[in-house]
Amino acid sequence: MDLMSGLIAKITRKPAKTLHMPDRQRAATAPSPTLQCQNKRPSRDVSPPTTPAPHKQPCATPALDRLSIPCPDPTLEERIRDANQNSALRLVRQEKWPELSAMVAAADTRRTMTPGGMAVAELMAFGARADVVLAVEHALIDKNPEHDAPLLRGIESLEYVLAENPDDYVVACIVAQAHMDLAWAWRGIGWDVEIAPRNREAFDAHFARARDIITPFNANATQSPLLAHTICALLSGDGSTGQRVADRYEALIDLNPENVAPYRTLGTHMLPRWYGSYPGLELEARRTAVRTRDTWGAGGYTWVMFDAICVDDTACARLDLPFFIEGLHDILSHRPEPHTANLLAAYCANTMGQAFSGNDSADFIRASIADCADWIVREHLTELHPMIWAHAAQGFANNLRVSSTARFARAGHDDAMRIIAGLFRSEIEQGKRIVFTDKGPVAMAA
Repeated sequence: MDLMSGLIAKITRKPAKTLHMPDRQRAATAPSPTLQCQNKRPSRDVSPPTTPAPHKQPCATPALDRLSIPCPDPTLEERIRDANQNSALRLVRQEKWPELSAMVAAADTRRTMTPGGMAVAELMAFGARADVVLAVEHALIDKNPEHDAPLLRGIESLEYVLAENPDDYVVACIVAQAHMDLAWAWRGIGWDVEIAPRNREAFDAHFARARDIITPFNANATQSPLLAHTICALLSGDGSTGQRVADRYEALIDLNPENVAPYRTLGTHMLPRWYGSYPGLELEARRTAVRTRDTWGAGGYTWVMFDAICVDDTACARLDLPFFIEGLHDILSHRPEPHTANLLAAYCANTMGQAFSGNDSADFIRASIADCADWIVREHLTELHPMIWAHAAQGFANNLRVSSTARFARAGHDDAMRIIAGLFRSEIEQGKRIVFTDKGPVAMAA
């Protein structure tokens, strides 16, 4: 707790303005990329949803009246994620920490996942710290907080909970992850050289505290995906080497190979701009594919390369394209539900289809991957998830700030409808109407 005094001293001065980082170079340094990119913060209504699933209504666009595709709002995946986050948030507000800890530990032990592949234990840990993190992010949003802004009040309350439960690894993970979230809130998304010294000090202090919290539990990381995930998140603050990064993520992935977030973060962290090299990236992608063959087929290779080839032309140019595409088929064979179908379709059509850089080799690879959107949509898409398409258009950037989720979703919807209509251009020009059903798209007479 002595470190809190140092944090108070650093945070009582006003933070300097941080600048936006181009090229999404902080793409995998935050504690949980999937949570930041695709999850909504827990709503203020913390009761789990009790109403039945909403009826799927067709998305209507006047200019595309020959294309009809259901757009559930919220989607099944969103409802499940929100329910888990909000249940954890409700228990924290009621100070029912033993009950929360038991629920998170049970989900962690059982490796419980959402249909779209998000670890429920991570979702609940995120919900448990949401109030604390949101308060600080709100105070820092204009980079000029009030003198009495609650920058430490929330984290201090979590520290007291930890002091009362020193042997509870779930509480330790929640508090450590909260410190890391606050560290990133202070650091912002600027380049390292642009970070004000006081902001850098707050970042380092929060990471140091998080490391101190987790160190006593390191020996248990081989049994807990949540703990292993928290340890991997600490990589951003300790100057790790490529081999150490690879070893940590290998352990995390092997604990729960169904969870794809660590695959994607491993790929980005193995780029030369972070901790690795291009040969190291290829090696880890192939090793991961071999170890997770029973879960994903060739999909382990695809998941590791998924984000790395978006942000790095050389990594993209070196890609084993047939192996990557084989992985796309295997992923959808192993997880054919709508969230994954939308994710892969949007990735191919929007993220890769719009990412031309002038590097001929990389652009050829990206164009070939973009072509995969056609068979993914025709063979696997049954409904439209606009938020995924909106994030795909931004390269799934973790540093993305969305001022209006409604406008953001509308942009994703419009992009998706335009792209899907283009894929069915020949049928539409023949006067047919494309209707998406539970079995996929069907061309019908208008």
